[in-house]
Amino acid sequence: DFVISNLTLQWCNPEKVAKEVARVLKPNGLFMFTTLGPDTLKELRAAFRAIDDKPHVNKFVDMHDIGDILVHSGFADPVMDQEIITLTYAELKPLMKELKGIGAHNVQSGRSTGLIGRDRWQRMITAYEVFRKDERLPATYEVVYGHAWKPEFMKRKTIDGQQTIDINEFKRMIGKS
Repeated sequence: DFVISNLTLQWCNPEKVAKEVARVLKPNGLFMFTTLGPDTLKELRAAFRAIDDKPHVNKFVDMHDIGDILVHSGFADPVMDQEIITLTYAELKPLMKELKGIGAHNVQSGRSTGLIGRDRWQRMITAYEVFRKDERLPATYEVVYGHAWKPEFMKRKTIDGQQTIDINEFKRMIGKS
């Protein structure tokens, strides 16, 4: 049994996803995924901070926190890794167009829902220019890779650190010995 997710987890609630994947996986099933980490689009985030304090770029979960979420959802042996990939652009507009084209949008609460206006857009472009190197503007992506196993005998931890065991899994386990 196998569940794979490629660059979609960043749009979801990670706790709910981990619990649902743990629910649908068979014992000894494998969950493999990629998602985006907190350094993703760090230049764009910094440039937007120059014009206001509203969140214009999504917050992405750190790989260590994802590993903890997997453990708390009952997974065993989570393995996490990350890779920094930097794409470059001659101008900012193609990056913004590309993000829009792939359907990337800001899902944070408190985000600005209106247009930013010509003056603020120009200030944001100017702020992004500080990152220019070799006549190119960088766009950083922190790609997080991970996998974890659903153990034969699931243990679930509660918030206070106690572990619970599903009675049906316990009965099934006893029946095997």
